[in-house]
Amino acid sequence: MCGIVGFINTQKTEQKEPTIQKMMDKIIHRGPNSSGTYIDDHIALGFRRLSIIDLEGGTQPIYNEDGTKVIIFNGEIYDYQVLREELIAKGHQFTTEADTEVILHGYEEYGQDILSRLRGMFSFAIWDLETEELFGARDHFGIKPYYYAEMNGTFMFGSEIKSFLVHPDFNKQLNKEALKPYLTFQYSALDETFFKGVHRIPEGHFFTYKQGELQIQPYWDASFKEEDMSLEEAIDKIEAAVAESVATHAVSDVKVGSFLSSGVDSSYVTSVLRPDHTFSIGFGDKTYNESHEAKRLTDKLGLNNTSKLVTGEEAFNYFPLIQYHLDEPDSNPSCVPLYFLAELASKEVTVVLSGEGADELFAGYQNYGFHTRSKAVRVVAEGLKKLPKKARYSIARQIKKAPHFKGSMHLYTSLAKAEDFFIGQAKVFEESEALDLLTPSYRMSPSISDIVQSQYQKLPADMPEVKKMQYLDIHQWMPKDILLKADKMSMAHSIELRVPLLDIKMMELAESIPTKYLLNAENTKYAFRKAANRHLPDEWADREKLGFPVPIKDWLREEKFYQHVRQLFTAEFVSEFFDQAKILDMLDKNYRGENNARRKIWTIFTFLTWYQIFFIDEKVPEVGNF
Repeated sequence: MCGIVGFINTQKTEQKEPTIQKMMDKIIHRGPNSSGTYIDDHIALGFRRLSIIDLEGGTQPIYNEDGTKVIIFNGEIYDYQVLREELIAKGHQFTTEADTEVILHGYEEYGQDILSRLRGMFSFAIWDLETEELFGARDHFGIKPYYYAEMNGTFMFGSEIKSFLVHPDFNKQLNKEALKPYLTFQYSALDETFFKGVHRIPEGHFFTYKQGELQIQPYWDASFKEEDMSLEEAIDKIEAAVAESVATHAVSDVKVGSFLSSGVDSSYVTSVLRPDHTFSIGFGDKTYNESHEAKRLTDKLGLNNTSKLVTGEEAFNYFPLIQYHLDEPDSNPSCVPLYFLAELASKEVTVVLSGEGADELFAGYQNYGFHTRSKAVRVVAEGLKKLPKKARYSIARQIKKAPHFKGSMHLYTSLAKAEDFFIGQAKVFEESEALDLLTPSYRMSPSISDIVQSQYQKLPADMPEVKKMQYLDIHQWMPKDILLKADKMSMAHSIELRVPLLDIKMMELAESIPTKYLLNAENTKYAFRKAANRHLPDEWADREKLGFPVPIKDWLREEKFYQHVRQLFTAEFVSEFFDQAKILDMLDKNYRGENNARRKIWTIFTFLTWYQIFFIDEKVPEVGNF
């Protein structure tokens, strides 16, 4: 696990050297163990290393046999040993035991087709000294971040945006179009980031850059194709796949632990891995303290658990630093506990396994259509799902127009066309609410419908609605929120986070599972839970998803935290973005208990905190002192 950065321009080698060093310094937290560079009159490549595999010999950049190609790489390739033997048999000579070199020789042998052979998480760049072409790629799901920008004659790329900010050709501007969709999605929802001109390499894509021309193309996409199988067969396949993936992801030359919440996913991973160290976080109050349940499970499994209780003071003191590490504003409250969880784990291990990905692959979210505790309503919904598509959609439209009744939300989301209601797992502001609060300069941006329809339009018309929703989350929610915060919060503390439930082999299995075993009248993530149940007590396998419960409701009604947020909301710069009277009124009413706008307030507070860091203070934030 590392950090990479680079740029291409016409400066001489000696001019490039101080710039690439400054860029590398900005991401030293991603790789504190060592660093390396390759610089010529065309390109500068920088690398920061966190040693995981081949501790002595894996320093980058790495060259091929004749020195005509050089690579920098961030991630892990879990099948590298098999590929290594295959490439050696074809005559390639290796100088290290590191997985990085497999990508380089694989590219020599197979060209871009090497990407279909890689199992892992990755962002990398290969420079061909002879053709002067740059080739790079991002992993299937976007587990590892990858950004690029073209400014003032320079093409720059790397793991974190903050490394671009010190390049003399970087022109820092706020992307005004990013704010409105952010207020709905809670994360940076566009392909262009909050920094104007800075884009993401999309998940499952590769790129080439030659003679000033950038080309980006997909090499993989999810393709749901149900297979005929019994429930028992589905459970058996999931159990076997989880066991294999956890074992594969646990290979390391350093100590491996696991994150553990009260939910089924991390609990399942932990029960299979059985590591020496597990780590949990809580907020003191029973309502928000998952560490108690984690301790109960590790006691049952005979494992060690280390936990930490985070106070409100700590959360607010570190919040600016959290947003700094994220590069872009993300108001997902779980960023806070994840930051402290990674800090806790970093004291004992260098690699942690976590449970991200299972909800997207195996339909674990209630928003996929599981909105009632009434078994009777759920059974009725399952029956109605068997009607022809036009009949289902017609009933859904009638339910939407009718007065609310018990179970109406469940029936509607079970029968409606996904495109009509589903935008992903986060919905903070309605689009109309965001428009009402924003100043005119920040109202012009792609609509929420435009953003999600760009994904839906890729799908066949006959795809089951649940799988449409999974597909959208795989391309929006997962890479732009869930995986981004997992990477940035763990790398802030120089630890590698691995996600065995989000693996290309796991995905191939998930694509084949019949929809009826994903979400039905019994539960979300039904077959997956049944597989987990073979390893966990019933109360863990069947537990509703909580994420990381964070007490922002309590914080925003506590005087000192309310005043802290209010002070920011009254700052002079805020009027550029928002109608200050309206956001202050929202905040005050929430404090008095006259509304429940905590998520909306937190989303605005997050953006303003981020903006102050990167556009006003322009420095690494200091930890506060409540």
